[in-house]
Amino acid sequence: MVQITFLGVILGFLGERQYQFSHRAGYFKEKVEPVDLPNCQLVKGIEYGSEDIHLLPNGLAFISSGLKYPGMKSFAPDRPAEILLVNMNNDILLPEPLQLSEGIDASSFNPHGLSAYVDETDGTVYLFVVNHPDHKSCIEIFKFDEKQKSLLHLKTIKHPLLYSVNDIVAVGPESFYATNDHYFESMHMKFLENLLGLQLSNVVFYSPGDVREVVSGLYMANGIEISNDKKFIYAVDLIGHTINVYEKHASWSLTFVKAVDVDTCADNLFVDPVTGDVWTGAHPNIFKVSEYKEEDPPGSEVIRIQNIHSDHPIVTRVYVNNGSVIQGSSVAAVYKKKLIIGTVFHKALYCQLD
Repeated sequence: MVQITFLGVILGFLGERQYQFSHRAGYFKEKVEPVDLPNCQLVKGIEYGSEDIHLLPNGLAFISSGLKYPGMKSFAPDRPAEILLVNMNNDILLPEPLQLSEGIDASSFNPHGLSAYVDETDGTVYLFVVNHPDHKSCIEIFKFDEKQKSLLHLKTIKHPLLYSVNDIVAVGPESFYATNDHYFESMHMKFLENLLGLQLSNVVFYSPGDVREVVSGLYMANGIEISNDKKFIYAVDLIGHTINVYEKHASWSLTFVKAVDVDTCADNLFVDPVTGDVWTGAHPNIFKVSEYKEEDPPGSEVIRIQNIHSDHPIVTRVYVNNGSVIQGSSVAAVYKKKLIIGTVFHKALYCQLD
């Protein structure tokens, strides 16, 4: 009798956990109301993903394309992944693949999140790329050559604390903050981790002489960015539906300030260099991203958070689509009233804002 009661308690606990996880992942969400933008066009030449986008001050944008991830849809599984370059000053975007130098295996190159650091002394652009060769995690650092449209590979960073990296924000020529989106490497254990509601995801600070966890207790850490004044770090808890704000200290440690509820599964982040608004591509139903069905594709959302440091941040759904135009939006970046929306494995959309 005691054993039956104990089993009932366990099954009830697992059932409640499964319901909570499914709810947070958007499984029960009804169809979202569409929000359209005028003057939008798909970016020709991007068909296999535009998972992350980093904008330079001059309007040049790096785009990671062709991500191959266990359990995730790929429209071109045999096509090499690449870093694309587009110029947001143009009315029509023409993506150009950047040539990779020796020192990086192009055949196993599998870019995910990315971030650029611009050296204020000489203008050198260092591009940091989360790479998953053979589904492992490492960070590649490149030097960008604008004239040659190429990336010179400088360094590969591997570390036990960088075990499941999703995104990265560079804060120096060799230093960065990175998010680990899971604790377990096995896909089955990852699912169990989420099912049980274990908050094992984190943020890690890395520099050559200092590597440590600076944030813990997240359900699924994802996008990460830094404020324009360099005083705060913003990090997404995808399953938690929040964008968390942390104060950055001189020691590189982070102190939690607040969590902004965005009521959706936010992905990568972008901070408007003019207004400080925080933008994100988001997933109304993350199950549809991981369990892709052509007849019922994942939708896309673009969220803008204004006045994120105030007592009452303004969260606005700027764009919402049911997957008929773009599927699985993962990032949104703005440059001079122009918006580009990237996706995990699909296309990219370019819109003129009012």
